[in-house]
Amino acid sequence: MWTYSLYGITIVLLLTSYKNDKKKTKMALKKAWKSFENILPEFLGVIMLVGILLSVLNPEVISMVIGKESGLFGVIISAIIGSITLIPGFVAFPTAALLLKSGAGYTQIAAFISTLMMVGIVTLPVETKYFGKKITISRNVLAFLFSFLVAFIIGKVVM
Repeated sequence: MWTYSLYGITIVLLLTSYKNDKKKTKMALKKAWKSFENILPEFLGVIMLVGILLSVLNPEVISMVIGKESGLFGVIISAIIGSITLIPGFVAFPTAALLLKSGAGYTQIAAFISTLMMVGIVTLPVETKYFGKKITISRNVLAFLFSFLVAFIIGKVVM
């Protein structure tokens, strides 16, 4: 029901915007479509990759590697995977939901998501260029360590 309410509010606001300024609204919709076109290939690629992985790795394997019972080993594996993966947030959260449904633990998913959002192994060269080596490494190490704190808190709150 909440989703339908948001759609309704969006339509009302879009119609209001169109009534007030047709030119700006059309321009905004064109920009939104271009953004969607730019994001779509990346989004579909990640969704396909996750789908393939979930079909190859059955829930028992996922539970064993990053499930509730995997403990600290699962948290470390999840944190490492999150650190080296470059996935946008709008793809990461549905991916996390799929992993949870397949047997992953909340603590492990919290480590995965927090490192995914805060640690950037893939983006190190760009970050180093703008911020310098020392700040980049310090920020990434602190973010990696902080992700374990986040995972621990999530694990305690959800359990």
